[in-house]
Amino acid sequence: MRMRRKPNLEARIEKCAHLIVAQPKALRGLWLEEFRLSELHVEFGCGKGRFTVEMAKAAPDILYAAFEKTANVLVIALERAERERLRNVRFANAFVEDIAECFAPCEVSRIYLNFPDPWPSNRHAKRRLTAQSFLKMYAQILRPGGEIHFKTDNLPLFEYSLREFELSGFRILEETRDLHKNGPTGAMTDYEQKFYSMGMPIYQCMVQLV
Repeated sequence: MRMRRKPNLEARIEKCAHLIVAQPKALRGLWLEEFRLSELHVEFGCGKGRFTVEMAKAAPDILYAAFEKTANVLVIALERAERERLRNVRFANAFVEDIAECFAPCEVSRIYLNFPDPWPSNRHAKRRLTAQSFLKMYAQILRPGGEIHFKTDNLPLFEYSLREFELSGFRILEETRDLHKNGPTGAMTDYEQKFYSMGMPIYQCMVQLV
């Protein structure tokens, strides 16, 4: 089902234009120099930005670059960051397939993959954001020792991803199959808050490039 277009979408996005990187490819290799921050973290598919904003509030010295291709949800993320007057978060309306053109080798310290589409059919496995083809792209832009933090509510995707990480040269630092078992842990996405309220387990792993 197609998402209904948000009212006054263009005007709302324009009001937050200072938080948008319109040409992320032009910043390749220059992100930290441009924003004068110490470390670069990237989130692919930030949705409505709840997780992004909470992380940026907690770590003002880190630059958070959040990618989201759906304008209808991106506008909500922008408005959340604007209300908090955050200076260390920027959004790009771009595709994950373009990351090698947006970030230089070793430029990124951490990547967040929160609740990506599981693409359950085997014939669509190559579209999963934890498929080896994507992991090779992430490895190109991560610094040595850089990390990927991955969360999902989908157990088959989680188990698939653990195998793909290991096959792609990532070391598993931590994994859990019920992240919020003893109460909310860390920043949540909107999906995550919904799943938690329904009593659904959240699967998380943190892996490191070796």
